[in-house]
Amino acid sequence: MTERSIALTVDATRRDVLLAGGAVIAALAVPKAALAATNPVSSENRSQTMPFIKTTDGTEIFYKDWGPKDAQPIVFHHGWPLSADDWDNQMMFFLDKGFRVIAHDRRGHGRSSQTFDGNEMDTYAADVATLTDALDLKNAVHIGHSTGGGEVVHYVARAKEGRVAKAVIIGAVPPVMVKSEKNPGGLPLEVFDGFRAALVANRAQFFLDIPTGPFYGFNRPGAKVSQGVIENWWRQGMMGGAKAHYDCIKAFSETDFTEDLKTITVPVLVMHGDDDQIVPYADSAPLSAKLLKNGTLKTYAGLPHGMCTTHPDVINPDLLAFIKG
Repeated sequence: MTERSIALTVDATRRDVLLAGGAVIAALAVPKAALAATNPVSSENRSQTMPFIKTTDGTEIFYKDWGPKDAQPIVFHHGWPLSADDWDNQMMFFLDKGFRVIAHDRRGHGRSSQTFDGNEMDTYAADVATLTDALDLKNAVHIGHSTGGGEVVHYVARAKEGRVAKAVIIGAVPPVMVKSEKNPGGLPLEVFDGFRAALVANRAQFFLDIPTGPFYGFNRPGAKVSQGVIENWWRQGMMGGAKAHYDCIKAFSETDFTEDLKTITVPVLVMHGDDDQIVPYADSAPLSAKLLKNGTLKTYAGLPHGMCTTHPDVINPDLLAFIKG
């Protein structure tokens, strides 16, 4: 390195240090009130700047509510361990069609409270009831993916009269995922124990491995991989709480929704990809459709678990046709 280049490097370094120091001094000079104003989602004021409802146990549930308040509402229920953001495509699609679209972050997920307890289906359904009561939703269509499909089934089976018009479950966990004498085609408990162990050992890496591989079928030969989709899955997952995510594995894998399915009388569309590597097709969708009084099964050849994201051009029109039909 020449003497001239050394001098230039020293000058550049000195300039960077001075700029950094100036930034620190400027930050220290900003009044505390101004700093508080730049943090609109602090624990003290986020309820005033973001939409939340509070449940009976004090849990804050974040939700989005877009569109005309007098339009028919569509309520979206996300999968584990994601958030309302997983429905961005569908919410924009149905907003454009004139619907009122609503999606919430399940307790322990996304922007909602990172709860220590209540991370099971009875409480999830009760939280949905609190939300629908608070927004006074009537004649709503509830759409749930994966764990969200279980939440939809559990809520709709208990919903007040007039609250629900139709429901859709997509790649959903009902009737029950775990293998047992009553459900010999289910997945062994060891599979879900492995999920729990991986989450505790390295949640950040586990939440990269799932979307990179089986969730969207990106591990299949010839798959069109989207790095943005992978990172968005990771972003949503890491927003939530590890304890809630851990508990939710039991909720989605061991809850038996058989009696819920038998109870529901409104029309239900059951949508499932037959290359679903997360919720195997044969032990879920066809069985749910048979248990429903008014169920319709729609199978998608070769589509993965996350088909709402990978194939919205296929899924959205089918959802619209069912809702309008």
